Amino acid sequence: MKKSLLLPALAAVGASAVLLAGCSGSGTPSSSGDNGGGDAAGRACVILPDAASSPRWENFDRKYLQEGLEGAGFEVDIQNAQGDVNKYSTIADQQLTQGCGVMLLVDYQGAAEAVAAKATAEGIPVIAYDRPFEGADYYVSFDNVKVGALEGQTVLDGLQAAGKDPATAVVVYMGGDPTDGNAAMFKKGAVEVMEAAGIKPAAEPPGVWDQAKSQTNFEQALTSLGGKVDGVWVANDTNAAGVIKVLQDNNLSGVAVSGQDANVAGLQNILLGWQTATVYKPVKDEADAAVETAVALLKGETVSTDAKLDDGTPYVQVTPVLVGPDMVKDVIAAGDAAYDDVCTPDVMAKCEEFGVTAP
Repeated sequence: MKKSLLLPALAAVGASAVLLAGCSGSGTPSSSGDNGGGDAAGRACVILPDAASSPRWENFDRKYLQEGLEGAGFEVDIQNAQGDVNKYSTIADQQLTQGCGVMLLVDYQGAAEAVAAKATAEGIPVIAYDRPFEGADYYVSFDNVKVGALEGQTVLDGLQAAGKDPATAVVVYMGGDPTDGNAAMFKKGAVEVMEAAGIKPAAEPPGVWDQAKSQTNFEQALTSLGGKVDGVWVANDTNAAGVIKVLQDNNLSGVAVSGQDANVAGLQNILLGWQTATVYKPVKDEADAAVETAVALLKGETVSTDAKLDDGTPYVQVTPVLVGPDMVKDVIAAGDAAYDDVCTPDVMAKCEEFGVTAP
């Protein structure tokens, strides 16, 4: 049974909204060191999903989670399942054998649910990080319906800039992998905004988190539409890069294209005018919220939140930001993308135009 994804009408709370109260245990943080041994009650076990769906997991989440948890005095074991559900299970079994005071899991195709059940049976609290799944005690993520709403607004903004009427525009929906609980939230937020403006999907290929597959799916959709498209709701920048390759190959410019993650390719496509905007989710904000929640649980404290999923799971929400070409400089200044990676020779003129400079 999958986690219910629809949220009640609650105000978004940022990372600072995690309230700690009522110390219920005497857990003392262990000193950080290698990933084996030590006091299991003071050990945080983290599983990341892959390195393909987004570069964020290894480039940013690992670093911020490691630094935050070790900085609080706890031992940390962070491993990556590399897109393999069997490896995910094996990693979890190894971590549980060594001992965990808390498990922080990014789900991959439902693999986290079985791990959560094992952890719960051992009395270990489980945090669903970024992606919801059944059996977690807490869910820490961005306000994902808001992410989708910003993506939907991106499509509307792009259509308006091109002088297109949303009610008659040809718009393709390119969602994320339905096994990722967030994908439904992104779609919910996007659809509410787009369809309220009169948009009806002209085509909707199967959702994936895979650039090559997304590219193939969009190419087939475009062919079915006779090569006509005005806008594409795309759930993230990685998939958007595949969509944009097809647009470029067919000499189709001025098409509204959304995305999220503010990755290097996405920022470059925005500067070059191929992507309308991206939803920037400062990874450090999300990681800090997860660290704060994990540290509270490791210390035996109570975590209070103001939002919940429909099934009652406490939801720590972090606020996303919409980034167009004039805000690319802010992402680089925050350290979530490198100037040298974004401002390559073919993009340099646009970096200069939009005030993107090296930190």
